[in-house]
Amino acid sequence: MGFTRIMQAVSSADGSPPGEPCIMVIFGASGDLTKRLLMPALHNLSGDGLLPTRFAIVGMALDELTSDTFRDRMNGAVRTFATRPRFDELAWDRLARKLNFIPGRFDDPDAFTRLLALVRQLDAEQQAGGNVLFYMAVPPSLFGPICDQIDRAGFRDLPGWKRFIVEKPFGTDLASARALNRQILAHWFESQIFRIDHYLGKETVQNILAFRFANALFEPLWNHEHIDHIQFTVSEAVTVEGRGGYYERAGVLRDMMQNHMFQVLAYLCMEPPQSLAADDIRDAKAAVLQAVRRYTPAEVLANTVRGQYGQGKRADGQPVPAYRAEPGVSPQSNTETFAALRLQIDNPRWQGVPIYLRSGKALWKRGTEVIVQFKRPPAAMFGDTQRPAANRLIFHVQPDQAIETLLQAKLPGPRMKLQSVNMRFGYEDTFKAARGTGYEVMLYSCMMGDATLFSRTDFVEAAWQIAQPILDTWAATPADDFPNYVAGTWGPRAAHELLAREGRRWFEVINREALERVPLFAGADPVLLSQVSTMLRPRAASAGSVIVAFGEPGSEMFLISRGEVEVLDAAGGLLAVLRDGDYFGELAVLLALPRTATVRARTPCDLFVLERAAFVQILRDHEPFAKAIEAAARERYGRSVAAALDARR
Repeated sequence: MGFTRIMQAVSSADGSPPGEPCIMVIFGASGDLTKRLLMPALHNLSGDGLLPTRFAIVGMALDELTSDTFRDRMNGAVRTFATRPRFDELAWDRLARKLNFIPGRFDDPDAFTRLLALVRQLDAEQQAGGNVLFYMAVPPSLFGPICDQIDRAGFRDLPGWKRFIVEKPFGTDLASARALNRQILAHWFESQIFRIDHYLGKETVQNILAFRFANALFEPLWNHEHIDHIQFTVSEAVTVEGRGGYYERAGVLRDMMQNHMFQVLAYLCMEPPQSLAADDIRDAKAAVLQAVRRYTPAEVLANTVRGQYGQGKRADGQPVPAYRAEPGVSPQSNTETFAALRLQIDNPRWQGVPIYLRSGKALWKRGTEVIVQFKRPPAAMFGDTQRPAANRLIFHVQPDQAIETLLQAKLPGPRMKLQSVNMRFGYEDTFKAARGTGYEVMLYSCMMGDATLFSRTDFVEAAWQIAQPILDTWAATPADDFPNYVAGTWGPRAAHELLAREGRRWFEVINREALERVPLFAGADPVLLSQVSTMLRPRAASAGSVIVAFGEPGSEMFLISRGEVEVLDAAGGLLAVLRDGDYFGELAVLLALPRTATVRARTPCDLFVLERAAFVQILRDHEPFAKAIEAAARERYGRSVAAALDARR
């Protein structure tokens, strides 16, 4: 038995059976969604032994393709967009033989008559029992007309089940979402409709359910008595990248928050369901969104921040045009590319616990994280000077897939001194699951009739009921300060103020990808990077503000994530200009000396701060890093840190 056959035999390690026999019809099969995501996902399912053996695919689109030319086109696409290191030729051969294509207009009844005839033929050949899975890889405006044509053509007469996967965006506002629901449900039952959000195909998102309800350790703490607040960040380093025409109609609230982020929020905050049955989970998800407070216009202005990126640069130094300079974007656009929300869930579990959401384009890093911050222990035991930091639970969704707990531990030594440490579970370290598109689990679930990961009408409408007052208020109050953040930074300052006025701050998760961009840590030991990432904390400085002043005690080292600072002598003379990736303050920190210069922000700056105790601990634990700092001190200041420390002993 060859390697591929062996892997096929053992690929479904959890014993999952293949999907139910069916004919899958993809409307819009010549588009990007099919070639970039659906076909690679189907190829992965084929390789994992999860596709039905009695199965066929029919693609339908305007293109005048034959089944052979469609197979050729998909062959190139699946090889281009394959997600796994080893391309499974046998899996692709099995899938390619199942591909068929029929050209046709979606408003042409004759085209649907021909489609029905082909589906009947394939159903007889495959013995699929009349089961048909329809995939709407088309704009929402076509959902209703296609459902109408399917109904009129006589697909109801086939004996098996009919299921419809409907792609997002599901409406552009509350009214359009309700209209779409009416159009679809005029022909089909709710149980037949599977509104897809591929974000829920991510393992870390699904694992929130398992983490909460399969571990008795945390669920008793999952309430307002123990949790201070929740943060959820989806940060994108990319710009709109040529999709300005689409983004002008969407904006980040519609594109990211109203669907992806509200879905994850529901998993995180819902009440324990009666069971893991699909309807029980969907009942609990809908209930928590229905409990989210709907804001008045005044509350919208007080609890939301929006932003739009201006000209800046990427992490690699390449320039980035302002959003208003992107193709398809109005020069006076008020479309938000960044949003931050403070939400409140009005139920007994979450009463008084703020939920902070933020997402944006052209930010300093790519990353999706959910942070659950617990309340700080009382100061009585350790005193105000050493009050322990809050414990945090972090769900890393991308680019890392991990769950991390930040705890407090005693530093080695004779005195009781505390330091933050982390306990981390990484998917790559524990499970060797093959990489996918996120669509595999969604397609398989639909074939099995499992609606757990799909949205129901009440959930969709509840999500829009939260978003609609925000959209309406923003539309009525144009943003006069756009653009209000530089591309490649942490977003608008007002987003930081949203938390700061309540004595909180955004917890910036510094993953390895971001940390390695700092020259000081390029190529560093992964253990060092992990330790540093838990110790750094963010600070933003406005242009002209003093970061450290000449003569003040040195207790912190600074790394520049974005921006420029000027180093000034005691008389105000310019000594140096430091930029992205530079660092300063390390000598005063190490030697506990007063600052030998003033450092002032030349531009808006995003900084990482490392306190003295943490910095000394890192040097003690990582000799190569300590030697690098020693060499840098000799070069920058002409003095030996080690010698100075020895002289003070």
